[in-house]
Amino acid sequence: MVNKFVRCLPALMLALALPLAAQSADMDGAVSKQTGIASAHAGMALGATDLKTAHTHMQHVVNCLVGPAGKGFDAQAEDPCKGMGQGAIVDAKGDAATESTLHTALKEARQGLKTTTLDGAHADAQKLVATLQTK
Repeated sequence: MVNKFVRCLPALMLALALPLAAQSADMDGAVSKQTGIASAHAGMALGATDLKTAHTHMQHVVNCLVGPAGKGFDAQAEDPCKGMGQGAIVDAKGDAATESTLHTALKEARQGLKTTTLDGAHADAQKLVATLQTK
């Protein structure tokens, strides 16, 4: 009986490990997808021809980073990352480097939302694009 268990142990360990590995890969994929969408919207803010449009895209970045339960999420604004995860920052939990980068991006997006000139919004969007591209 013990011999049979020992022979089956590697298969059992593999069966237990695969779902955890798949879940980890899914979370990494969710972070990458949400970060990619956030980066695209940061680029749209950079290319905006008016302040309102720049702010709209900055809010989309915030929504992707914090997720629907996060501080600063605006349900009135579009959530371009809907269904991709819980928010890039939430989904990156446990990856300190990624979390740090995403928190920096969030700070830059929030700063962009406070700007009162298109040039200021473009400057903040430029920083945001650079930060998100490092992820």
